[in-house]
Amino acid sequence: MGDFWVFGYGSLIWRPGFAHVETQRARLHGYRRSLCVYSFVHRGTRERPGLVLGLDRGGSCVGLAFRVPGELRDEVLSYLRERELVTNVYLERTLKVRLDGGGTVEAVAYIVDRQHEQYAGALDAADAAAVVRGAVGQSGNNEDYVLSTLEHLKALGICDHWLEEVAKRIEL
Repeated sequence: MGDFWVFGYGSLIWRPGFAHVETQRARLHGYRRSLCVYSFVHRGTRERPGLVLGLDRGGSCVGLAFRVPGELRDEVLSYLRERELVTNVYLERTLKVRLDGGGTVEAVAYIVDRQHEQYAGALDAADAAAVVRGAVGQSGNNEDYVLSTLEHLKALGICDHWLEEVAKRIEL
């Protein structure tokens, strides 16, 4: 089997955790980056959920596409499934992404399952910030997760106005 691509839009951007031989900015049409997943473990608890990012329907999302050597397919997919499918709030899909370098590739991506109990829906920035503010889970403070993600996006020149608005409201 040949090389394959993985699309990252959140923590995979700044902590992919798998071997890859190329990274390119890419745009996924039909899905947007959104704090639409309640976190009961990593950034919150069941009693005080936090929010983490998911790819939700609508719009488009700029992220990174990672090219993975074909011989690492099983290893990398196993790693990603263990990381992303812990509570099955995400669905693994192969979707077309447009690379900034030109051309379109099919990439493995994890989209939110809108039927899952952890799906928070389309929150406005004020409501998302209210959920994030003060939530803490096994992986730390929910505010740090949002602010760190935004910092990494900005460092890559990726603009996300909605996430910026959430961050402003967190810091109030």
